[in-house]
Amino acid sequence: MAGKSEAYDASAIKALEGLDPVRKRPGMYTETSNPNHIIQEIIDNAADESLSGFASMLRVRLHADGSATVEDDGRGIPVDLHAQKGKPAIEVIFATLHAGGKFEGKHYSFSGGLHGVGVSVTNALSTRLEATVRRDGGQWSIAFANGELAEPLRRDDARVRKGESGTRIRVWPDPQYFDSPTIHRAALERLLRTKAVLLPGTRVSLETEGPNGELADTREWCYQDGLKDHLVDLIEDRETACPIFVGSRFFRPETNGGDFSEGEGAEWALTWVTEGGGVGESFVNLIPTPHGGTHLNALRTSVCDAIRAFADHHNLLPRGIKLSPEDVWTKACFLLSARLKEPQFQGQTKERLTSREAARLISAMFRDRFEFWLNEHVDDGRAITELAIKAAAERVRKGKRIEKKRQGTLATLPGKLADCKEKDLERTELFLVEGDSAGGSAKQARNREIQAILPLRGKILNTWEVGRAEILACEATHNMVVSIGVDPHEPGDRVDLSGLRYGKIIIMTDADVDGAHIRSLLSGFFVKHYPRLVAAGHIYIAEPPLFRLDVPAHGKYKNRRTVYCLDDAELAVAADKAVAEGVDPDKLKTQRFKGLGEMNPTQLWETTMNPDTRRILRLVVEPGTEDDTQNRFHRCLGKKEAAARRAWIEAEGNLAEVDI
Repeated sequence: MAGKSEAYDASAIKALEGLDPVRKRPGMYTETSNPNHIIQEIIDNAADESLSGFASMLRVRLHADGSATVEDDGRGIPVDLHAQKGKPAIEVIFATLHAGGKFEGKHYSFSGGLHGVGVSVTNALSTRLEATVRRDGGQWSIAFANGELAEPLRRDDARVRKGESGTRIRVWPDPQYFDSPTIHRAALERLLRTKAVLLPGTRVSLETEGPNGELADTREWCYQDGLKDHLVDLIEDRETACPIFVGSRFFRPETNGGDFSEGEGAEWALTWVTEGGGVGESFVNLIPTPHGGTHLNALRTSVCDAIRAFADHHNLLPRGIKLSPEDVWTKACFLLSARLKEPQFQGQTKERLTSREAARLISAMFRDRFEFWLNEHVDDGRAITELAIKAAAERVRKGKRIEKKRQGTLATLPGKLADCKEKDLERTELFLVEGDSAGGSAKQARNREIQAILPLRGKILNTWEVGRAEILACEATHNMVVSIGVDPHEPGDRVDLSGLRYGKIIIMTDADVDGAHIRSLLSGFFVKHYPRLVAAGHIYIAEPPLFRLDVPAHGKYKNRRTVYCLDDAELAVAADKAVAEGVDPDKLKTQRFKGLGEMNPTQLWETTMNPDTRRILRLVVEPGTEDDTQNRFHRCLGKKEAAARRAWIEAEGNLAEVDI
């Protein structure tokens, strides 16, 4: 029994040292389906050297024994003694988490490496790693086995020409950490080709060995007009409605004022196809962002606003038609490469950008250029607008069919619900908001066309072990059921989803402990009683900021600015960035939000509700984990599970990030 378990004291607490955290929880640090991402970490470092202007070559070789070598002609990893650690800098970089030259922004103006964990993760998850560095007229070598130093740094006898420099790293991924131990060659080839596209003039190559170690295949890429050429390849042979709009714009304080850092900006290539859906890719500091983020949201919004202005100016919109971003974007084909200092990503794999500053940056750099291009190419602008109008008309017809189907079937909507005007599920959103105060701010902040608000007073009923009758008898849960338009159901039930009223149902609670409790109750409500909506991807969780940082005007930054931070880690990064820019630390003002109700409508919109700048997480139950998910929720929400919860907390409580 739990009461007779071993004593829970200081001896039960384990502090993981060195690279042990990576080996213990590899999924927190990298993609574990195959070793591609740990190879990409080295490739990204080489690409950062090229982005900073120090390298012109990036070469990858896949060896017959399953290892891979990445080589560049950049400055070479430093090999001198690290004063703080008392070890060679290269050893510190490979064997220490959160060690690197990209924290201060002095040696890399722009970089995808932010946390100093990339190559140390590669080392931790490899049976062997060998690094060779050429710099300062010499060549040095070092080797690691299973993340531990195997061969200390030594200077080789190799002759190095004056001015020659670079780094060569060979890695043997450890199969035990990956679902498949094989490097996915096609995905690696796509990544390298993309690097060449985004680094004009850099020679990028991929070599593959045959079974006996002989060179069997070589691919090489070097582009001078990379974005346009790559977009042509993505579109293939499909007909386009207009020429490709290619452009770039980077911030210069002497000409643009003082809102951004020098060199921040974007490059883009954009067109529309006449048939089929659009395609596209986005990047931040050369890092692919397959899940998009704030930079791509801003591009979508800027394109839509420009097309709307063009349509109004030329009187092109039929009566009753309003263009939405989805109408304009459905056939768009694009490439977007953003360049930001200190970008913030969702997770270590950096698949989605979350930096709110990116939205303002892309809008400022892109929109006026695109509006000018539209008005300079009126026929092309008309062709793009006609595609958007056609999509909007189809959306309106679809909405009318759905509304007709629903007539006479809806219960009386709750009085607290502030409904939206739009009926298209692809656009509509319902926010379940903690508290009447925050609900009032949300109602003022929202986009009334597509966003509905349902305030919830206090903690809702724990519905994990209750039936449908009790759910409908409780006012708060009854209001949710009626607003959603779909009845509660079990996993095996046949459910009619035609009454669903919103495409996104977003749980929006405070960022504190009480808010987390309410999120857990609502998440359990949907997992237990709305499994079909969870499986279809309709349920989301908002991530409001916990802190507001006010940075005073200084230097080239002529205006005071506000930075919203999700947690303590982001706050520390934002404060360090401001201090590095020359701000007196004593003049930084920090506010910790006690709840959403403390935010005025403008702040709530900017941080938590605006699709361009907000952060939301989709509630997902991975296939094959349904039983485990049910068990976890039962342990957390079951009324008779107190002993199991206590045992769980005692065993794994050290893994939790607790807000005390």
